[in-house]
This record gives sequence, structure tokens and C-alpha cells, in this order.
Amino acid sequence: MPQQRPTSILVAFGGNAILKEHQRGTAEEQFANLDSALECVADLIQEGFKVIITHGNGPQVGVLMRQGEAAEDLVPPMPLDVLVAETQGQIGYMIQNSLVNIFRTRQIKRSVVSVVTQVVVNADDPAFDDPSKGVGRFYTEEEARARMADREGLVMREDAGRGWRRMVPSPEPIDVLEVEFVKGAYSGGDVVIACGGGGIPVLFRDGRYRGVEAVIDKDRASAVLAARCDVEVLLILTDVEQVYLNFNEPDQRGIDYMSVEEAMDYLQEGQFPEGSMRPKIEAAIDFLNLGGERVIITSLDKVKEAVDGRTGTHLSWA
Repeated sequence: MPQQRPTSILVAFGGNAILKEHQRGTAEEQFANLDSALECVADLIQEGFKVIITHGNGPQVGVLMRQGEAAEDLVPPMPLDVLVAETQGQIGYMIQNSLVNIFRTRQIKRSVVSVVTQVVVNADDPAFDDPSKGVGRFYTEEEARARMADREGLVMREDAGRGWRRMVPSPEPIDVLEVEFVKGAYSGGDVVIACGGGGIPVLFRDGRYRGVEAVIDKDRASAVLAARCDVEVLLILTDVEQVYLNFNEPDQRGIDYMSVEEAMDYLQEGQFPEGSMRPKIEAAIDFLNLGGERVIITSLDKVKEAVDGRTGTHLSWA
């Protein structure tokens, strides 16, 4: 029996959709990138999908951190949770503006809304004992040690031979505080932008939610949001058309389909590097474990073909 076509999808855009490598990062560059990247969302809407969008924010947070450092003698620098909130508004506006114009050109009658999204993490998450996610710009060792001496609790380490960098925890996402609003808006046909940059990390302490200096992986937060909103398909966009075994080796081969069991085996074998494909595979497993139906991993320029089942890597239980 043919499988029923899904009607809901969460599109998790990678950073390359917003800012290309070697670009300066001007607003004009980012708008131009989004005008091109978001055409696929209009395609999905016209094919009958309800859509949620998530996105990365690494370069944009890095810029805000540098601005704060440059002006710290004049104005107090903002903590990381506030910077994530700022970039959610910044990038959310850019996506909204681009999509509204695309929809107008195509005569698509859909509202687009950005939600400043808080994502709950656990205070006992072991990530808080081992900050390992690099953020911001690179420093010399001398500069890094001087900054650590001036600021209590600041952790900086050498990062893959590129210099010293600030390290922050990357805890697992547990829930999304604004999920009921997101679910209601997208179910009604609006395109909702949420969990930008993995969401603003918050802990529940002393009867209230408080922001924390951490970074949540964008794809893993997307998995939680998609599952909580009963989305059928999680579409993770990256730089390659599909997931590969033995990537960049002579015997490299693409994977068309992966079961959860196979994905876990490949993770144990070390097939997927920590700073590359591993978080996306972990996010895929998270989503399926939480009740999602299917995950597709592909590149931005192959969305239509991947959703139609003609390319990409597809993950499911069966």
C-alpha cells in the first residue's frame, strides 16, 4: 500500500542558508541569501505542507559578542542567553521579510510569525560540568589567559588548531516554553519561525525560569519542537546532499535510508564526527524516539527531490 503523503514539516535551516563562507555578514548579503534559500518553503506551502522553520545563529551571535567586547568600557556586555534572544529577533525578521515578499510574488496567502523561544534544559545536565561548545572569535593563548584572569568563571580552550575560544555548555533540550503558541499558529496555517539558534536556554530555579550561559544544538532543539507540535517530517538541511559513510575517503558512499538501529550502530562506530554530522543524526534519533514519523537530511538545493523521496538520507523506525 503506498505511504500517505505527509502534510506537516519542520525545516531546520543550517547557517549556510543565512551567511555563506567568506562573506562579510552584511545585512544585504544575508537578505540575498535568504531570498534564495526560502523559495523552498514557498514550494512546500504550495504543495500543501504546514511549515515550521528553525535556524542557526552562530555567526550572528559571534558578531554581537565582538561588538560587546569592543564596547565593554562604554556599555555592559550582555549574557549569552540575551544574545541568543537578540539574534532570534534579528534573523526572524529577515526570514519574515523575505518570505512575505516571496509569498506576495507567488500570491500565497499565509502569515509569517517569529517567536522568541525559550528552551528548557536540566541543571543537572553533565554538559554544565564540561563546557565544550566554542562560541565567539578566536584569541591567542596570551589573550585568552588574560581574559580568563579578568573574568571569573570564563572558560577558554584551544579549538582545533585555530586558536583559543570561549567554551560554554551545550545541554540537551527538554521542552519548549512557547510550544502551545507555536503549535496553534502553525496548525492554523501560519508559517512559524521558532527555536532560532537552538532556543534561549533556561533553567527552572526557585519557582521561576532563568536564562543560562549555554548553547543548545539547533537540530536537537528542532527535534523536540517538531515532536511536541506533532509534525510528521523533520527536514534537516546541511551542506551535503545526503549522509555518507567514510566521508571524504576513497570508499565514501551515500546512505539513502537508515533505520534508528543502523544510525545508532554507525554512531558507535564513530562514522559521524562530533562537529559535523553527529548532532544531526542524534537529532534524528531524538525525533523518532519522541514519536516523529520521518527525518530527511539533505542540502538546501535538493529539498524538493528529497521530500519526493528521490534523494537525501531518510530515517525512520521501519
